[in-house]
Amino acid sequence: MLKKSGLVWLWISALVFILDQWTKHLASTSLELYVPNKITEFFNLTLMHNKGVAFSLLANQSGWQRYFLSIVAILIVLWLLYWLFKNRYSQKLQNGALVLVIGGALGNVYDRIMLGYVVDFIELHYQGYFWPAFNVADSAICLGAVLLIVDAFKNKESTEQAS
Repeated sequence: MLKKSGLVWLWISALVFILDQWTKHLASTSLELYVPNKITEFFNLTLMHNKGVAFSLLANQSGWQRYFLSIVAILIVLWLLYWLFKNRYSQKLQNGALVLVIGGALGNVYDRIMLGYVVDFIELHYQGYFWPAFNVADSAICLGAVLLIVDAFKNKESTEQAS
């Protein structure tokens, strides 16, 4: 039964997790904290420690956010794993999206639990406007979310045609 479910795609989550942790290790060992390393006119590598969530929300709190955010992320991962289990293997787009989100979420949860913060190092900017720093896990989560939206539209069309 597991071979026919979406759980077969979990190897992609493992790859995302490994790539995320490897790049965070490289950033942590080769970059100086909060010192931008200019790569192009719009792209820096800048090591940052984010104690909050997206856009550093909650970063200035007393520390409760570390555990709260970890628990929420783990609950979401469990829900996504259940969703994968219920999916058919053939639902490639949706399964791919889910495993990207799972791998990214686990990468950031690992940081949050082990370090107390998430390692970010990719910084995009244009004419003095900076996008919040992010990492491979964040990229996988965003790509997975976009693919879930695409899949929702694709499945909506399939459902309407079947009716």
